[in-house]
Amino acid sequence: MIARTQRTKRVPARLNDCEVTQDNAVNDEGDLIHFALLADSEPLNYRDALKSNVWKRAMEEELKSIEKNQTWKLVDLPDKKKKIDVKWVFKVKLNPDGTISKHKARLVARGFLQKHGIDYNEVFAPVARIETVRLVVALACKNKWSLYHLDVKSAFLNGPLDEEVYVSQPPGFEIKGKESMVYKLYKALYGLKQAPRAWNKRIDDFLIQIGFKKCAAEFGVYVHCPKDEDIVIICLYVDDLLITGSRIAEIAKVKDKLKSEFEMSDLGELSFFLGMEFMRREDGIVMHQQKYIGELLEKFEMESCNPLSNPSETNTKIDECSDEEKVDPTVFRQIVGSLRYVCNSRPDICYAVSVISRFMHDPRKSHMIAAKRILRYLKGTLEIGLLFPIGTNSAGSTLIGYSDSDWCGDITDRRSTSGYVFKFNNAAISWCTKKQAVTALSSCEAEYIAGTFAACQAIWLNSVMIEIKCEPVKPLILRIDNKSAISLAKNPISHGRSKHIATRFHFIREQVTNGMIEVQYCPTEVQLADGFTKAVKLDRFEFLRRSLGLVVCNSSMN
Repeated sequence: MIARTQRTKRVPARLNDCEVTQDNAVNDEGDLIHFALLADSEPLNYRDALKSNVWKRAMEEELKSIEKNQTWKLVDLPDKKKKIDVKWVFKVKLNPDGTISKHKARLVARGFLQKHGIDYNEVFAPVARIETVRLVVALACKNKWSLYHLDVKSAFLNGPLDEEVYVSQPPGFEIKGKESMVYKLYKALYGLKQAPRAWNKRIDDFLIQIGFKKCAAEFGVYVHCPKDEDIVIICLYVDDLLITGSRIAEIAKVKDKLKSEFEMSDLGELSFFLGMEFMRREDGIVMHQQKYIGELLEKFEMESCNPLSNPSETNTKIDECSDEEKVDPTVFRQIVGSLRYVCNSRPDICYAVSVISRFMHDPRKSHMIAAKRILRYLKGTLEIGLLFPIGTNSAGSTLIGYSDSDWCGDITDRRSTSGYVFKFNNAAISWCTKKQAVTALSSCEAEYIAGTFAACQAIWLNSVMIEIKCEPVKPLILRIDNKSAISLAKNPISHGRSKHIATRFHFIREQVTNGMIEVQYCPTEVQLADGFTKAVKLDRFEFLRRSLGLVVCNSSMN
């Protein structure tokens, strides 16, 4: 008999948080557990995929799409040229209710094998900024326009290539007798470094050809004015298009032109865009991320945690905590990165996420506790979203900004934190929390620097609004709760309090002088940017949250 090893078997450290089962383990019904787990999972390689009719059809559909777009041609590999390998990537697409939508097989080039200057040159491709998307949604709600969502199928396969690129034949679909031949690419494949840029150039040329004009201040936004009073606006984010306009008939014409040029999916009225959900109510549209936050809580095993009412502690400030034990930096960075994405619809956590983002280089136990506190807050406020009201009134039809700053709030380097928020049609469209690059010597200086930071954003928003035919009332209003900073912005004086301030921070004074921005005083009690600079008490926090337009999604305001 063969002697069995006496070595003690230990579970690897990486599996400490996992539920480990034996290969031959069975469930209560007598079925193999591992077979059950793999029932609807993606194949590990193309050989396994070819054994399944469902995945084989998905692979064949991908190749048909490539041939239909005339993406490549089979040729012999020229001398002194290297081919780039390709691989199959498999993904099960799910519906919001968890059922299977489709089995997707994507042929992807191994772009990391490309050499700069040989296989590619420029790779940058512009996309619409998230605050621009919020601005367009707010504008559509103000004017009671319809919002539509289009998705381009296999978008990158439409982008023509300027470089000479060769790829190997798809694994499992090599042509018999021609195994040594390769495909010369005329259009991009997914995975190529220049694929996003090639696609962007392709759709950019087409939109300009059918009469659209690209915004100079925002390259991801296109505007078309078929008549003096009509307008169609497109927000482009890679292969997702958000379309709105003053007349449904004009929008329909644009959609027909796009469908005639590209293979597209018309997803109807806007409901889901870039991971953000849009829910229509009687009083407007609510943008939220309930599904994403739910997945986030499940991913980091916080779905059963105790909820909290405030994302950050009021009287506690976090420092480097170098004497505390370290935590897994990868997990911490994953949490922070995910929370930063949630900030796109939840300005109430912006400050708390900004604070923990400062410690990603060396996270400690206190930093992880602070990060999980934000997750606990999201668990208790899962149904909250950002409301874009329908219609308008005299108070909400202009662009209004709020700027604030703490003073020496960071206990590590004593730098201040700037915060701003801009509202249009009573909806928050742009907000930010950022630690200042210099150390302010007074609260006046800190507020003045924060005001300049907000003024730059106001000028940019004004430029975008002009190009989308929504020019705001001049001058732009910026509200600050520090009278000394306001005086410094209005009066070109130089004394001991201001002579050391860098020239670039006097940008706000220049804009006030030429009449572009009007600086107004507002009491601290109604300063909406207050929550972007420091942790505030619960009653104050809830007031600011309501003032920013955050509401419960399933309720309606009458």
